[in-house]
Amino acid sequence: MQEKARAMKEEVRRTLLAAADASGDDGLVRKLELVDALQRLGVDYHYKEEIDALLRAVCGDEYGGSEDLYATSLRFYLLRKHGYAVSSDVFVKFRDEQGNISSDDVNTLITLYDAAHMRVHGEDILDSIITFNKSRLQSLIMETDLEPALREEVRVTLETTRFRRVERVEARRFISAYEKKAARDDTLLEFAKLDYNIVQVVYCNELKELTIWWKDLRSRVDLTFSRDRLVEMHFWMMGIVYEPYYSYARIMLTKQVLFVALLDDIYDNYSSTEESNIFTTALERWDEKAAEQIPEYLRPFYRNALHVAKSYHAEVTWRDEHYIPADVDEHLQISLGSIAAMQTVVLTFVSLGDVTTREAIDWALTYPKIVRGVTVIARIMNDIMSHEREQASDHMASTVQTCMKQYGVTVEEAIEKLKVILEKAWMDMVQECLDQKYPMALLEKVVSFAQSIDFFYKSEDLYTLPCNLKDTLTSMYAKFVA
Repeated sequence: MQEKARAMKEEVRRTLLAAADASGDDGLVRKLELVDALQRLGVDYHYKEEIDALLRAVCGDEYGGSEDLYATSLRFYLLRKHGYAVSSDVFVKFRDEQGNISSDDVNTLITLYDAAHMRVHGEDILDSIITFNKSRLQSLIMETDLEPALREEVRVTLETTRFRRVERVEARRFISAYEKKAARDDTLLEFAKLDYNIVQVVYCNELKELTIWWKDLRSRVDLTFSRDRLVEMHFWMMGIVYEPYYSYARIMLTKQVLFVALLDDIYDNYSSTEESNIFTTALERWDEKAAEQIPEYLRPFYRNALHVAKSYHAEVTWRDEHYIPADVDEHLQISLGSIAAMQTVVLTFVSLGDVTTREAIDWALTYPKIVRGVTVIARIMNDIMSHEREQASDHMASTVQTCMKQYGVTVEEAIEKLKVILEKAWMDMVQECLDQKYPMALLEKVVSFAQSIDFFYKSEDLYTLPCNLKDTLTSMYAKFVA
């Protein structure tokens, strides 16, 4: 299987290089569609240099399919996804007499809708594209004459736009969708299947290693109070770093988030208030004695681990006092720390090896826009999906309850207001990618983290209630693509 995959990989590379030399409108569409297919099939990591060179050339071509809405939309989406700050003014010429931008072609409509979600703050034209075309896509779902494969693409787009999908999950879905396309590249399809199966074996080997470690830990420490989510956590971290050569990163990240989950369970569900006070005090004293012995480069991680514990402790205090913060901003000052997203980003950077730098790690520790964005997404999406269950027990007020108090609104209205904050967080993340102060290889992983959070909390809390993850986990670890 490995030898066959290597041969097919080179054949696909030749196809990509040939497409890069194509010219004219048809040539542009061919290039863009091939890059898009490589990404959605999950094999683009084999061709990063070729794809980067192709997109640089596309960006340098000012004409760039400017008279075709589909080509313009796909070009805009791919370039922004890769950090090119192309202007949204490219869509102005497509406005109709009412000022709307749309299409009767369903594939163009989907691509336009996806492209508009690469927006940043103040891009009214992209805001209007989303608002107008969301209702159009919703109406298409009801049309009986729409072919099933296209209807499914519309449904998936409305559920999660392309930029926000977990790459590995999308790869498995899109392999099946691509197979049904009349204009598919059979060599690319077969290579994608082989590669998916090869990488799946890598993931399974990691799970074996982690299972031995996890069982050993649980044999030495009483963890019966905690949620046993080893497979779910590995899958979550796979969403951040899916490439097979980042095995070490996935293993380290999985171990970290399992420890954070243990802290969450200790403070949230197991320890009494008195016990949590003692535990937090012990951690603080540990800091006084141990900090000087830790290498300087590790001290930020140490301090941030303590910060997470202190954030959990502050939440326990709020819970016991039945305190509801005055506004969402006050809530986030404490609750962003307990979600531990920043710590996950930093460890991701560290575990990527030569890709990162000390400067990039220090920058991530300052909560820049992209890191704050993923942290806000994690906190609010978690709260929206879990607040009803948690408020039925003794739990601190969530951002949902806080928003209700702040504006004097219902649960449903509060959730809609919080969704506005979520959209702003996504815009902040896109903006940071376009600014490219640090390598896209790092920024993309923060975006991937946000994608995985969106997946876990899109319609339910899949971490706490993972039964509906069964089919996805089976496709990730147990079932080869035929």
